[in-house]
Amino acid sequence: MKIAIYNAQPYEKKYFDRYNRTLGHELLYVDTHLDATTLALCNPSPVICVFVNDQIQRPLLEQMRDQGVRMIALRSSGFNHVDIRAANEMGILVANVPGYSPYAVAEHAVALILCLIRKVLRAHARVHEGNFSLNGLMGFDLHGKTVGVVGTGRIGCVFATIMRGFGCGLLGTDPVVNERCLGLGMEYVSLETLCRHSDIISLHCPLLPDTRHLIDDHTLSMMKSGVCLINTCRGAVIDTPAVIGGLKSGKIGYLGLDVYEEEESLFFEDHSDTVLSDDVFARLLTFNNVLVTGHQGYFTREAITDIARTTLANVAEFEETGSCSNQLIAPLEQ
Repeated sequence: MKIAIYNAQPYEKKYFDRYNRTLGHELLYVDTHLDATTLALCNPSPVICVFVNDQIQRPLLEQMRDQGVRMIALRSSGFNHVDIRAANEMGILVANVPGYSPYAVAEHAVALILCLIRKVLRAHARVHEGNFSLNGLMGFDLHGKTVGVVGTGRIGCVFATIMRGFGCGLLGTDPVVNERCLGLGMEYVSLETLCRHSDIISLHCPLLPDTRHLIDDHTLSMMKSGVCLINTCRGAVIDTPAVIGGLKSGKIGYLGLDVYEEEESLFFEDHSDTVLSDDVFARLLTFNNVLVTGHQGYFTREAITDIARTTLANVAEFEETGSCSNQLIAPLEQ
């Protein structure tokens, strides 16, 4: 089946080509973002493959339907960038990759924590300047600290397991209780209780209407002074201007971000020769207790392997049966 793969990076093409050898799809790499002006570049192609930084809303879906697109194969687990309800209405199947390595993102969250609380980047820069002074580099032990996990699905559970290994106490909040987390000794509490008692808070929830700007002025006001806040799920789970206020006031002592609410125009591209036009993001980068990575939490060999294999398998299943076990269905409206 012909698959138009938009804006694939060289490392992605390598894995897609490798795992397509046994499936025999026709892969067309379109080296640009998908939008209303670039859709025609893949015509005709019944399947379009995109990542999280391409917005697919109703007007574009109408164009896709009229062009004969029958499937959108997401090479991601997140799908908030696609209007699933509109796609369902138009008969365009949307499938994601729900099961790629949860260890990749969970371990990246831990890496952010360790780099922040032990001031690794500042120490690294000093040593390269010949400065071996320890002044200003004091950190704190993870052992005995309370870690709040917001969202205890597969990734959140792996993260909790790692933090339990450091000797941390665990608080969790999630509409669904994870028995594996209970087995780790996690106590499920309200978001308010988690905020009030956690030394470190790590976000692992999906972006839904109820979780958009979950971390705002109100929730920040309930947190401990100097809290370590980590976000590796979706950028819009936090209200960035509110978090900047928390940094300025000292409410947030450490902030680690692998995602950003307006990342579509920033991440996965080289902007080193341009001036950042996003004033909010630029403000974040001025704080020496903020560590930002460009949505690389998922970026391991194991995860990219899973993404390529599952994406191609989703298309093969659709070609054979007209459906897909990983297809996304919008919930019924109340």
